[in-house]
Amino acid sequence: MPDSAAPRWRIGLGAVSSPASAADSHPIADVSGDVPASLCEREPHVPADRLVAEMVPPPRFDAVRFDNYLPDPNQPSQAQAVTVLRGFAGTLGADGAEAGVKKRWFRRGGERASGPSGVYLDGGYGVGKTHLLASLWHAAPAPRERKAFGTFVELTNLVGALGFQQAVTALSGHRLLCIDEFELDDPGDTVLVSTLLGKLADAGVKLAATSNTLPGKLGEGRFAASDFMREIQGLSARFQAQRIDGEDYRHRGLPQAPAPYSDEEVTEAAYATPAASLDDFGPLVDHLSRVHPSRYGALCDGIGAVFLRGVAPVTDQATALRLVVLADRLYDREVPVMASGVPFDRVFSEEMLKGGYRKKYFRAISRLTALARDAGRPTNG
Repeated sequence: MPDSAAPRWRIGLGAVSSPASAADSHPIADVSGDVPASLCEREPHVPADRLVAEMVPPPRFDAVRFDNYLPDPNQPSQAQAVTVLRGFAGTLGADGAEAGVKKRWFRRGGERASGPSGVYLDGGYGVGKTHLLASLWHAAPAPRERKAFGTFVELTNLVGALGFQQAVTALSGHRLLCIDEFELDDPGDTVLVSTLLGKLADAGVKLAATSNTLPGKLGEGRFAASDFMREIQGLSARFQAQRIDGEDYRHRGLPQAPAPYSDEEVTEAAYATPAASLDDFGPLVDHLSRVHPSRYGALCDGIGAVFLRGVAPVTDQATALRLVVLADRLYDREVPVMASGVPFDRVFSEEMLKGGYRKKYFRAISRLTALARDAGRPTNG
């Protein structure tokens, strides 16, 4: 299926005059324009009600619909997924019909009737799962304020910001909750999400999720999943799993990762690009440790392109996971990334790429590589 992103654009490298404020450690020649922002200098504060209101598909997926998802003819599971989701959207119905469905699906006292109350899209990277999930959100016959869309991390961050009971109250009036990139990273998340989704499903909220891991395998390789199998199996029972096969469209026929720029090229381009941010990679990842991941989206508010100097391999898991969240928020907002240092496919160590969080890291590499391509390479003349 084709990339649903906006058209790619190139960042120009022009011969312009250097501003007096340019960092001495990164001399550049002939640069002019607005002084870039620094993500390291931002301390975003996000009200809890904004977290709920912003649970909608990201700008990258504003225009996606079932009709503009083009299944790969060699992968019949892609067309089948469209059929399944169209049918699922039809079960939402109007208020009266939904109330009738709720009565049939849920017994007195909140006991869940047999059968799944959600759809779970399982597949590899770049096969269009988020396109389909966002298409479901757009197709659902409900007002925007009664359907929610967010990543798994955003959902857990919402619970952290609101508190569990308030989060249940805020979401239980919805007809649909779409959860992108569903993953369980620790036992606490397992119990939290299992309990939350159970309460929402019992309130009549339909669930839809995407992941690179079948629901019965969630948590595998990350913690002692066997100790929490009842919770994991409970989650699995709430979903009808739909496999989507295919290759990552972001990499079809394209190089793995663009070659990095020099520090000077990155700095020069940052000063020549409107709404740019310019940061050294080391201080930025340090700053991310002091900003709650729920605020990474706000951290990027108003930024049209990110410029990073000195990208280097990360050395610890906590830093790597924060970088994954930042990559997701930049990708959601279609923010190109131009960088010097190591290419993005070398940011995570071989050990990390073989560990329990490998799927997160591969997704981040895929997305950062796509954003680096969006930045383009300078052309002669």
